[in-house]
Amino acid sequence: MISDVKNQADARMRKSIIALRDDLVKIRTGRAQTSLLDHITVSFYGSEVSLSQAANVAVADSRTLTVTPWDKSMIQPIEKAIMTSDLGLTPNTSGGMIRIPLPSLTEERRRDLIKVVRSEAEGARVAIRNIRRDANGDLKKLLKDKQISEDDDRRAQDEIQKLTDKYIAEVDKALAAKESELLEI
Repeated sequence: MISDVKNQADARMRKSIIALRDDLVKIRTGRAQTSLLDHITVSFYGSEVSLSQAANVAVADSRTLTVTPWDKSMIQPIEKAIMTSDLGLTPNTSGGMIRIPLPSLTEERRRDLIKVVRSEAEGARVAIRNIRRDANGDLKKLLKDKQISEDDDRRAQDEIQKLTDKYIAEVDKALAAKESELLEI
């Protein structure tokens, strides 16, 4: 019973870290990364598919992404999808390839992005603390139902707190890495 509560809390906290990392990848740092376009969807023969299923996305150099559609007729829809995305990028079409230059970040924009990154990290910390609260509530319920002893409850709460500390440290590490990446020129 106690191990079930701990395992469930561990799995949920791990998912929070994964979600944070996914959110941080979407925040543009000025360096070209193919993952920047992962969340963009394109209407491909009547159905919405991710950009990577409709085209080959590659890094041409440190500040340029290239998108090569599988089908030449998809150039316009892909270009439109990139323009209307929340990334603020302007694609350039040349022949059968779309080039996406990434503008360098201004100091003001870097500060704004750091604020966004910090708020994402705080959201992950809050989620982890909520998971801890839920797990401790489950342990209290087991104690109330007399399925575990008070000593077991105390030990399990200490282990849940250690899990929480471990995952919050991971959030802090991911935050520090993203901040340093944003401050790079």
